[in-house]
Amino acid sequence: MTGDDIAGALLDYSEALAGVGSAASIDIPILTARGRREAATFLVGPSSQIVATAADVDAEELVDQDVVDRLRALTRALHPVARPVEPDDLDDFDNGI
Repeated sequence: MTGDDIAGALLDYSEALAGVGSAASIDIPILTARGRREAATFLVGPSSQIVATAADVDAEELVDQDVVDRLRALTRALHPVARPVEPDDLDDFDNGI
């Protein structure tokens, strides 16, 4: 079992990988049935069949912002976003015409 934010970030990363036809192995923290924190390795990508569901347990939710941030960064890297060009940026632009 893992935390909501970690599970969501893993699902988003898997979807992004599938979108570009790629796969990757990723380690995320989990809580075992005995409540110990360990790592689980997931192979995610186009063929992944991952399910996330709510669990009614007495343990505190597993939170690891570093893992969430890393997964979000990996997801963003698969879909780079262009930034708008400022007029001052065009002063040195040579379009070759």
